[in-house]
Amino acid sequence: MKKILSLCFCLVCCDVIAAQPQYTLEQILDSARQNNIAIRSAQLGIDAAQQQRKEAFTKYFPNISGTGLWFNANKGMAEMNINLSEQISPELGAALAQSFPAEALAALSNPISISMMKNGTIASVMAVQPVFAGGQIINGNKLAKVGEEVSRLQYQLSENEVEKTAEQYFWQIVSLQEKMKTVEAVEALLADVAKDADVAVRAGVAMRNDLLQVQLRQNDIASQKLKLQNGLFLVRLLLAQYCGLRDTTFTLSPSSSLLSPLEYKQDHQQALLGTAEYQLLGKQVEAATLQKKMEVGKNLPSVGVGAGYNYHNLLDTNHTFGMVFASVSVPISDWWGGSHAIKRRKIEQQKAEEQMVDNAELLKIRMQKAWNDVEEAYQQLAIAQRSIEQSEENLRLNRDYYRAGTSKMSDLLEAQMLYQQSCDKHTDAIADYQNKLLEYRQAVGQ
Repeated sequence: MKKILSLCFCLVCCDVIAAQPQYTLEQILDSARQNNIAIRSAQLGIDAAQQQRKEAFTKYFPNISGTGLWFNANKGMAEMNINLSEQISPELGAALAQSFPAEALAALSNPISISMMKNGTIASVMAVQPVFAGGQIINGNKLAKVGEEVSRLQYQLSENEVEKTAEQYFWQIVSLQEKMKTVEAVEALLADVAKDADVAVRAGVAMRNDLLQVQLRQNDIASQKLKLQNGLFLVRLLLAQYCGLRDTTFTLSPSSSLLSPLEYKQDHQQALLGTAEYQLLGKQVEAATLQKKMEVGKNLPSVGVGAGYNYHNLLDTNHTFGMVFASVSVPISDWWGGSHAIKRRKIEQQKAEEQMVDNAELLKIRMQKAWNDVEEAYQQLAIAQRSIEQSEENLRLNRDYYRAGTSKMSDLLEAQMLYQQSCDKHTDAIADYQNKLLEYRQAVGQ
């Protein structure tokens, strides 16, 4: 019965392990690119910049506007009194006296009140085509295009940062997984040592203190295992949230190949031109130049032509008419303040150019530092590999010596601890080398 229960338990465990999803580094990075909030925000920035560029393009076309007005005043807006007798010459008066009765001629001497435009309706449709605006429309479209290119470069930087963080989480989990394997191997080793110590104590060839030392060491390993389990659980949660993974019981499968750093070495001067950071510096200079040109355009005359169709009934008669016109606007009073604005834009352009030169040097220094870190991490990895081989041999010798009775239990446990430390350092060295490689690849724009 016990064998049957044990077999069922093993089958269930195998099903659970098989159900756990396993991801490679490339799968984790793809998931981060698709689901991370920073990537989505950067994409929205590109979409907004595209709409701004399309908005700037509409400035090339005529500006069409419609106006409508209805009014009703308490009295006519145009009022006047006309005295016809004052307008009639003596000769005309003598002629009228012969033709009209005296009552009619007397009425002409009374003033006549005229009131117009007490109420009415006015409507018009106008289209104005800019002919010359000091280059503001052309430069505004160029500036909007630069803004879109900047948003794409910022998207690339956001993607680099997301990939860097996701890969750091990846190697952190891999490191914890490998340390868990080391702890489990040490557990098995200590179990064998405990059996040997128990047999030796029962045979009277060893002191009970030897067995107690092993048991204390087993308690310490159990404590380390518990911390590793909690650490793995937490980092899995972080990676799942960062990459949009639903299942947090996954395992990671790293590549077993470690290439030499020389495979990634780049010419830093040539690589500088392809980095998103350097291209952003160039776009800042280009934007500052266009902003200066637009400031100059604000102080130049603007010319436009247009056409319109109008309607009104101000004289109690429906009246429509069309017209064409040309307009010229010269900002005379703005020249004083505009001259200072142009100088300010020139200073900002010079500042952007100097920052580009200075930051380009800093970017090359960053590349060199990243390369130095890669070389150092690779050498540390080689040292850690040698340490594993040496500590493994030291552990084997101390175990043989203890079984032969020529070594103490404390020496054997110290050898076991040195072996575990060398394995952990090797695991950390691999993760550190991979992270340094990533930093260098991003620094040279790969």
